[in-house]
Amino acid sequence: MSAILITGGAGFIGANFVRRWRATHPQDEVLVLDALTYAGHRESIEDVADVELIVGDIGDFKLVSSLLLDRNIDRIVHFAAESHVDRSIHGPDIFIATNVMGTLNLLKSAKKAWLDSGTGRPHRFHHISTDEVYGSLAPDAPAFREDTPYAPNSPYSASKAGSDHIVRAYHSTYGLDVTTSNCSNNYGPYQLPEKLIPLFLTNALHGKGLPIYGDGQHRRDWLHVSDHCRAIESIIDHASAGETYNIGGGAELANLDLIDRLCTVMDRAFAADPSLAEAFPAAAAAKGDPTASLKTHIEDRLGHDRRYAVDDSKLVKDLGFERAYTIDDGLEQTVRWYLDNAAWWRAVSAQQKMD
Repeated sequence: MSAILITGGAGFIGANFVRRWRATHPQDEVLVLDALTYAGHRESIEDVADVELIVGDIGDFKLVSSLLLDRNIDRIVHFAAESHVDRSIHGPDIFIATNVMGTLNLLKSAKKAWLDSGTGRPHRFHHISTDEVYGSLAPDAPAFREDTPYAPNSPYSASKAGSDHIVRAYHSTYGLDVTTSNCSNNYGPYQLPEKLIPLFLTNALHGKGLPIYGDGQHRRDWLHVSDHCRAIESIIDHASAGETYNIGGGAELANLDLIDRLCTVMDRAFAADPSLAEAFPAAAAAKGDPTASLKTHIEDRLGHDRRYAVDDSKLVKDLGFERAYTIDDGLEQTVRWYLDNAAWWRAVSAQQKMD
């Protein structure tokens, strides 16, 4: 039996991964370390059996070191991070503190537990990163590969680039068994309503405007969180130490295209289920109007990268990975989840307002 520590496991991707790992590794001891800031919510994992939540900071060396040693942790999956670009523009300090120094603290703790003790116990430190570390692509440029030079353009992506380099250094210098994955834009259940898809879903259900940055032609590759978690699991279980893999969704779309698809799915859901109009009477679709009528353009944000696209052929070739979701299937599933789980997103939205 193994013991796994999942940092940030009460956040969006982390919570989905906790659910995945618990289902596919039923014999493992699963511990979640989460500071439960605005991005982490115990409600996202409280119904998952046999998962222990430790409320704490990844920057607490004493806490992390004692957990690794006392609980015989042999795997760390590191999700914990500040991840919202807009927040990083207005307050970059916390991004450096959490994403760079927090990651360094985890690595120091892992080295102490797994290498300095001399036990030689097999271990793995998997680090979750982003395609944003590569910067912005020209319209006709090839998609990001694992050997694409780093060129981060926001405080957020710069902090993630820094953490990626530190993880790599701990493998090259000390021999720590690490792997890293750089993912494209995620979407799916348990995502906070500050991110594009859940923001637009919840705004639409309240009859509020759908704010589109600039001309709406910024392009992103969209990855369903379930596929992301499956890919991470495959890397942890099968990849060689020191490897880095890009994880993409195979769905590069302009924001306007994505939003129009989302609006269409919402309209279709209301047309098929009359009870939704009673549950969400402020929604445009409840009044017979198209959800797309709520679209509005706002001033573009600072340093807004124009295009991301991910080449994940290495993941497919090395580990045989296959995505389960198309973008259309993924949006259908996501819209349905938010319609069925209004209690969750209303609760976390209220908590964010209080924070």
